[in-house]
Amino acid sequence: MREKVSIRVAMPLLLILGGAATLPARAEDRALPVDFRSIVADAKDRVFPAVIYIKCIRESHESGKKQSQAVSGSGVIISETGEALTNWHVVDKAREVRCLLSDGRAYYAKIVGTDKDTDVALIQLDLKKEGQVPFATLGDSSRLQEGDFVMAMGAPWGMNRSVTIGIVSCTKRYLPESSEYSRWIQTDASISPGNSGGPLIDTTGEVVGLNTRATMVGGDLGFTVPVETIRILLPHLREHGVVKWSWSGLQLQALRDFDRNMYFDATEGVIVGGTDPDSPARRAGLKLKDRIIAINGEPITAMTVEDLPDVRRRFGLVPKNEPMTLAVWRGDEKLEIDVTPREKGKVEGEELDCPRWDLTVKAINQFDNPDLYFHQKEGVFIYGIKYPGNASNSGLSEKDIVLKIGKTKVKSLNDVKRVHKELIGHVESKHKVAVTVLRNGLMRQCVLDFSRDYEKE
Repeated sequence: MREKVSIRVAMPLLLILGGAATLPARAEDRALPVDFRSIVADAKDRVFPAVIYIKCIRESHESGKKQSQAVSGSGVIISETGEALTNWHVVDKAREVRCLLSDGRAYYAKIVGTDKDTDVALIQLDLKKEGQVPFATLGDSSRLQEGDFVMAMGAPWGMNRSVTIGIVSCTKRYLPESSEYSRWIQTDASISPGNSGGPLIDTTGEVVGLNTRATMVGGDLGFTVPVETIRILLPHLREHGVVKWSWSGLQLQALRDFDRNMYFDATEGVIVGGTDPDSPARRAGLKLKDRIIAINGEPITAMTVEDLPDVRRRFGLVPKNEPMTLAVWRGDEKLEIDVTPREKGKVEGEELDCPRWDLTVKAINQFDNPDLYFHQKEGVFIYGIKYPGNASNSGLSEKDIVLKIGKTKVKSLNDVKRVHKELIGHVESKHKVAVTVLRNGLMRQCVLDFSRDYEKE
């Protein structure tokens, strides 16, 4: 439905701008008469053959049991050897990835690297000996200006490829909770479910972003990961399969914080808004309202919230397990404070299916489950519960932190796996076990009766 709306908006635009007109992409081109339809067609033709439809079979544990799900998205090939970019959420937990080209050729692909924090993934098409594939060129997203025309490409709603046209609404969009290391390009070019991972291109036919998010609240807005961020990530994804971010536990605040109505009397640096418990920053002695002006002698400044992702990325890319020297103003006193960041590590815990118990569990992760991590720094929680099922009948709930199963203390998924295997192996003689959980900070005990086999009923 959204695709039809997009077409109705785009057609009058083309009619208005379709004839010979002066439509400068840059100031130096203002005297050149151009046909906008030709610009659109040329740019589209350069990239469209490199756009791929991606179909994945992924494992899901959300429903209380391990299930296979088919999900789809888009991508763009960026090298003649078959490297392609897509979103992390398109290939997350995928055990099979298949890609379809515009000319009908289909290939399996392997996941080379992923980064959940920026929602970027790199995959490699298995070309075998079939030769080259069309590929697109990565452009320069830093040159984009509000009002520039762009096109979003992909496979919306799992259908065949499409292209929509619009303008750049904002080149440096900050989205709270979703802009840790990168800002977004905002566009009104229609981005629908299934477009995820497809390219956003400029009128020269170069890729300037990776379509990732969309909202229909108050209008159809799309958000794209800029290529300037992707260029930084690619070497890490190719070499390590992940981006090994450093973590210091710093909560940063801009000098001009409009949302909090806080304005600091300074024109350089970034404010320490807090430090995480047991973090390198807290152990180093950084305090609330300290103003950091340099990392290892390199100046940093976050005047507004839009500047915070760049500063966080600077912190995230410093060498881990090596001291970094921060130049800090604390009131009228200038200090040098050494902080030794650690590797951030996984930002999501592993998952485990527990058949017959009719539940799944997941490892607690401080970044993915901060509310649970507050109560238990290490452990396991109930991730999904099957309905109807034995776990739901016992009174267990999602997000319960598992402390004990029978007499076994639970610290890891291996503990749960071991107890589950033992009890299921003797289900004919023993089909009840006490499960001690922590729920909203309060301890309680439930009796899990797994005598019924709901899968066979």
